[in-house]
Amino acid sequence: MSRLEKEKPVAKVSEKTKALLAEIDSEIDARVAERKVFLEGEIAKSLGDPEAANELKRQLALEIARLEEKREDKKDKVRKDLKA
Repeated sequence: MSRLEKEKPVAKVSEKTKALLAEIDSEIDARVAERKVFLEGEIAKSLGDPEAANELKRQLALEIARLEEKREDKKDKVRKDLKA
């Protein structure tokens, strides 16, 4: 591990940066949970219609992927600001 650090030093992350990253995680986790609760409820309502249920499952997967991408974009911005 120490040899790896000599080759490429690990950046120290301040408590403020850690808090910002944790806040981003918390915000996105809350949004994902909100969408899951809503869409899983809609999926349960549409059990008689497999096509609608599949469409809602696809929508849920897309929304989660979009939110995860948004999380990484926000975190990358914080990390870039750290390096600047």
